[in-house]
Amino acid sequence: MKTVKILSACLFLVFWTSCTQESKTKGDPTIEQKVEALLSQMTLEEKVGQMNQISPSSDLTEVAELIKKGEVGSVLNLVDPKAINALQQVAMEETRLKIPLIVGRDVIHGFKTIFPIPLGQAASFNPELVEEGAHIAAIEASSQGVHWTFAPMIDIARDARWGRIAESLGEDTYLTSTLGAAMVRGFQGKDLSDPTSIAACPKHFVGYGAAESGKDYNSTFIPERTLRNVYLPSFKAAVDAGAATFMTSFNDNDGVPSTGNQFILKEVLRKEWNFNGFVVSDWASVTEMIAHGFAKDGKEAAMKAINAGVDMEMVSYSYVTYVKELLDEKKITMQTIDNAVRNILRIKMRLGLFENPYVDVDAPSVLYTAEHLQKAKEAAIESAILLKNDNGTLPLNETIRTIAVVGPLADAPHDQLGTWIFDGDKNYTQTPLKALQKEYGDKVRILYAPGLAYSRDVKTDGIAAAVQAARNADVVLAFVGEESILSGEAHSLADLNLQGAQSELIAAVAKTGKPVVTIVMAGRPLTIGRDADVSQAVLFNFHPGTMGGPAIADLLFGKAVPSGKLPVTFPKMVGQLPIYYSHNNTGRPYQGNETMLADIPLEAGQTSLGNTSFHLDAGAYPLYPFGYGLSYTTFSYANLNLSSDKLKATDTLTVSADITNTGKYDGTEIVQLYVQDCFGSVTRPVKELKDFTRIFLKSGETKTVTFTLPIQKLAYYNIDMDYVVEAGDFNLWVSQDSQKGLKASFVVE
Repeated sequence: MKTVKILSACLFLVFWTSCTQESKTKGDPTIEQKVEALLSQMTLEEKVGQMNQISPSSDLTEVAELIKKGEVGSVLNLVDPKAINALQQVAMEETRLKIPLIVGRDVIHGFKTIFPIPLGQAASFNPELVEEGAHIAAIEASSQGVHWTFAPMIDIARDARWGRIAESLGEDTYLTSTLGAAMVRGFQGKDLSDPTSIAACPKHFVGYGAAESGKDYNSTFIPERTLRNVYLPSFKAAVDAGAATFMTSFNDNDGVPSTGNQFILKEVLRKEWNFNGFVVSDWASVTEMIAHGFAKDGKEAAMKAINAGVDMEMVSYSYVTYVKELLDEKKITMQTIDNAVRNILRIKMRLGLFENPYVDVDAPSVLYTAEHLQKAKEAAIESAILLKNDNGTLPLNETIRTIAVVGPLADAPHDQLGTWIFDGDKNYTQTPLKALQKEYGDKVRILYAPGLAYSRDVKTDGIAAAVQAARNADVVLAFVGEESILSGEAHSLADLNLQGAQSELIAAVAKTGKPVVTIVMAGRPLTIGRDADVSQAVLFNFHPGTMGGPAIADLLFGKAVPSGKLPVTFPKMVGQLPIYYSHNNTGRPYQGNETMLADIPLEAGQTSLGNTSFHLDAGAYPLYPFGYGLSYTTFSYANLNLSSDKLKATDTLTVSADITNTGKYDGTEIVQLYVQDCFGSVTRPVKELKDFTRIFLKSGETKTVTFTLPIQKLAYYNIDMDYVVEAGDFNLWVSQDSQKGLKASFVVE
């Protein structure tokens, strides 16, 4: 088979010079000189101290003593500016070499002004908005003394049982790569030394999202080819965007915990990608290699992590305890220690911490500014996905005189914020109920009867009042979903139906005959087929953050038009998981006409049901596919055109199509470009997203959308583990989602 190899500069040069941290040709020469000058003065204890990160207790006096001894290079989970300045003063004035601390914090989807959870932001398909959200988070966090965030999380997540899918950017490699890079740029700004910038830390390196059974911290088995084709590209994009740090993941892959994995940390991250920031372990993941069975004790865990290339240890203190002993036993080298410290010092210098270690406690507050709140509202609007809208139920119009607001998420200021909001304040949350009352309370009558106290509530006593409110209303708005505690780290689920008696509530109000609009706020895809069936409209919001209420109110009444698309596939039932659109084909793909469970004749022949790949009870298709999302208007696609149907691997294909707004509302459409490599040296996905664009169209307007597709973007790791574009036949779609669209074909020669 004819192939064209695409090799990185590092691979071309590997026989001539090292692409590892010892190379003197990369980075700012001035910073490199300062790093070397400082490193040459450091004692072993001071070096190991830079490699040690702690989470302070309430007794900062003890922390200050450790800093004086040179045993601490970083602290996390401290957000009091005065306390941070006090500890920084110890580092800058009471230590021999005056090396500043770097302060870390989980700033995942906002600091004080909370944006939609990352999975929600991914639904916007809007890199610019995602970048702005990260920048606002950096502005607010840095004003309180935070220098470094443990984000973005760019694990590819294809199993909704996994609680941390909420923190991801979804199932697709290209979308995650694009939005992850945007987050890195947003956090770090144009210059890392800008006081409003904070260092990004892409995580978790690598494969964490493939945890077996969707159970957190669980093992993964990702072969190298799949690792390179699916799970590594988002991290490579983060490196290319300038990410300052990386975090290892908790999981083991093929028996090797990431924190002790020399292949991913040395061979890929350092040599192939030329990464020159520093690597931090996840929380105690160094010593957790003992529980994995990969290390006998803390000493061996420290040795394996250090030799693998983990520069800084988060909280488990094995480096400080064992490095000297390991050096004496020649189980690690001083060169390895020096490289780790170089990496850490380099980032501290790039952040400008040596020149500006303190936070200005007297500066005007930048928290919850009007500009930040407005941008959070925009993000919540663009993240909302309209899944169903029978007979134009939405938007609500002037014929609606009375609204029944029911459900436990209508006025849940804490849960609306979603997971990982350590610093968010529910007192600033604007809920849907409050927003509806404020904006429309003088125009329509609002009857509020939640029916249930919270999402897991199984007490049905309150449902009768909700039903009565529905009977007295023109339309029912049912706000359901998940409390924030049900998603995030260590919050995996085996049942993805609505929790508690929420489905009973929806069914009860639907029986009144009044139109039901179900508004879901959740941290993951849910199996809501039965709930959607009895609802006239469904608006899905991955936990929308501080301004979710006004955003949803605007969407319900048509001040804004939904444009979000699903960044992850919704299963019909849990048994379909993991489910994702870019799967490989089988030798017997589903044909669409097989016999389903309810239609099987008694004593049917063993081969009579259709010998293809599907579930007898769920079929082969999801509830909603990746990329799916409706609008209040409609769009038509026509006139697909390719610049050529025969290309070389060095060419660029131009793809165009006409998109028309055929409805009565102005609206934004997210046009998606998919490609299929029809055959290769290994089996290829049935379809892969290669580009997308947001396009605003007025009612009746037509615009031509043009994509430029370098054929090199079709490269992948083939049967020989070479990164290549293979000659052959390709299909291409310009479409509204991953299941349909205009189709064309071309050949790469």
